[in-house]
Amino acid sequence: MSAALRGPLLLGVRHHGPGSARAVRAALDEARPAAVLIEGPPEGDALLELAADPGMRPPVALLAHAADDPGRAAFWPLADFSPEWVAIRWAQEAGVPVRFMDLPAAHALAAAGEPDAGHVEPDAVRLDPLAVLAKTAGYDDPERWWEDVVEHRGTGGAGEEALGAFEALGEAMGALRETYGDGGHHRDLVREAYMRQRMRAARREFGDGYAVVCGAWHVPALRAKTTVAADRALLTGLAKVKVETTWVPWTHRRLARAGGYGAGITSPGWYAHLFSARDRPVERWLTKVAGLLREEDRQVSSAHVIEAVRLAETLAAMRGRPLPGLTETLESVRAVMCDGSDIPLALIEDRLVVGDVLGEVPDGAPVVPLQRDLTRQQRSLRLKAEAQERELELDLRKDTDATKSLLLHRLRLLGIGWGTPTASRSSTGTFRETWRLRWEPELSVRVAEAGIWGTTVLAAATARAEADAAAAEELGEVTALAERCLLAGLSEALPAVLRALADRAALDTDVARLAKALPALARSLRYGDVRGTDATALGAVAAGLAERICVALPPACAAGLDADAAAELRGHVDGVHGAVGLLADADDGLRERWSAVLRTLADRDTVPGVIRGRAARLLLDDGRLEAGETARLMGLALSPAASPADAAGWIEGFAGGSSGGGTLLVHDDRLLGLIDTWLVGVPERAFTDVLPLLRRTFGAYEPGVKRTLGELVRRGPAASAEAARATGSAPEGFAPDLDPERADAVTELVRMLLASSDGVAAA
Repeated sequence: MSAALRGPLLLGVRHHGPGSARAVRAALDEARPAAVLIEGPPEGDALLELAADPGMRPPVALLAHAADDPGRAAFWPLADFSPEWVAIRWAQEAGVPVRFMDLPAAHALAAAGEPDAGHVEPDAVRLDPLAVLAKTAGYDDPERWWEDVVEHRGTGGAGEEALGAFEALGEAMGALRETYGDGGHHRDLVREAYMRQRMRAARREFGDGYAVVCGAWHVPALRAKTTVAADRALLTGLAKVKVETTWVPWTHRRLARAGGYGAGITSPGWYAHLFSARDRPVERWLTKVAGLLREEDRQVSSAHVIEAVRLAETLAAMRGRPLPGLTETLESVRAVMCDGSDIPLALIEDRLVVGDVLGEVPDGAPVVPLQRDLTRQQRSLRLKAEAQERELELDLRKDTDATKSLLLHRLRLLGIGWGTPTASRSSTGTFRETWRLRWEPELSVRVAEAGIWGTTVLAAATARAEADAAAAEELGEVTALAERCLLAGLSEALPAVLRALADRAALDTDVARLAKALPALARSLRYGDVRGTDATALGAVAAGLAERICVALPPACAAGLDADAAAELRGHVDGVHGAVGLLADADDGLRERWSAVLRTLADRDTVPGVIRGRAARLLLDDGRLEAGETARLMGLALSPAASPADAAGWIEGFAGGSSGGGTLLVHDDRLLGLIDTWLVGVPERAFTDVLPLLRRTFGAYEPGVKRTLGELVRRGPAASAEAARATGSAPEGFAPDLDPERADAVTELVRMLLASSDGVAAA
């Protein structure tokens, strides 16, 4: 049977091109076809009627995912200015059938799961048809060429003109296909075979009085004379999966090519403006730009807008363009409104040229039960999904804010990263949280994936936590999970997590892993207290873990550690010390036992210097080590018998990092003198070896502290602070004894600070 295709109206478009969209509407108005076929997966046919729902506001995307593997998904985005969307709405308004005609998603998603899916031979080049046509026309920018020949030519003004433009574009694509074949788009041959099959079915139903809206690249292939047998041969044996489809909100930013979308455009916000502004588009665009700059407190007047319009039109005339394009408008904005600066221009490109418009989907769209529960909670808590990033401050003492926190933490546990916790700028209290929120279209896929765990957010997060606890291989994974469960209020998941925690803790003999796990448990207890969560069982596990660390840490620190292992254990010592501070209220003896461990580490010469120095510093800060004893330990560590590398490690542990070691040395001449004496006595060859460590230690100090230390060292280690004060060479404010007059001067300020912090402390 011959299958030469005759007569249908083939409208080859550029996806998301406003000029193409206007031309499609004009051509359809002129031709009045009996049916319309659209490039897209046929599984979406049942959802097309939702396009007419008042609650459907583009940009949106048709989402198809494998029923048994929601992570295997594909999107077909559509904006107001997408020709396909315009064709769908035209057909619905005209009362004629509209259907999708591309290769089914069932085949496309099955191919996406194959090991060699998407493989391209090294010598294959994927042709960009617009780039070739632009180069042929003498343009070095495909976007500028497209604007000149389509967007600014008014092809949507008359039906005959629109039809002529489509015919010309189809002929150009035909020449490209004759020259380049499939252009490296090998999968298109299969897609086009299926499209021809759908066209044959449409002819049997409507004759030749139907229209096809597809990418211009496909038009020559759809006009080609082929046989049914040849097309069936291309489609035989295609893998297939069960597919579910729905509509999901999309964003202008995700329409941009920079976001990785293959059919994307560079300026969706600009194209949306061209589509909506039927007259004076440049003037209206530059008025938008002026409004944005005024919102950012830049002085932009109407005179700036007028001058920018004139400059853009002048640039377009000089370059032989029918109207100013995006290039000319941005150049005029930079010169007239931004004083030549690229900084405000970058804001314009981000907010207006690309934009953060987020579409909406009606409630009638099919969704997984988990998505329905999430939508209900979003509305109840007034947490609107927005494409633009924003910060959310929560006070956990308020019921509504606490509920928002639970929802966001549960979603994070499910892998739905709508919110990201960030440091609060207003408070460091445990009753406050700051989140950075941003809804990305891909999160709809994550919700579908998480739907396998339950029909509500709470049930799904609980089941996921229990499964993660059973699958965890290391103790640290379970302790981190316990912390996340408390943050998310998953009380029903805690028993399973605690069983896994007890099992891992009993079997784990690595003190480093035990020490790494303890801080998360200590934080969990604090968070549980703030949120009113019962964490008694967790406290018992934490106390047992702390006891094991107290017993196992000293031998582990004396087992011939290399420099990297010693530095790692030093970090664990810090973490355990902070955890003990949180746990000590529940166990009065724990702090004493931990202090004894630190004293053992500080005294034992077989322990690496970086750990001995750190233990001594922690004891000193806690008031458990006298100044004289500290000086004795430092003197031993820096004695001629000690190796320079070990001595430098001791200094790093004692005075390095953000522990305030610089301020301590400024105020204690004895410690500074010991370090100075040791430093000048280090042999030249050894000094070269320890210099990087010393630079790291002292380089972290604040500039003021370094200047003061330099002044003290310049005086020489033998000069006492009292003699320096007498000669006037000591920095002001430093002396061996307290200056009562200077101390009294700050008394009132300290009293005010303490009074203002009473409320926070009580909370």
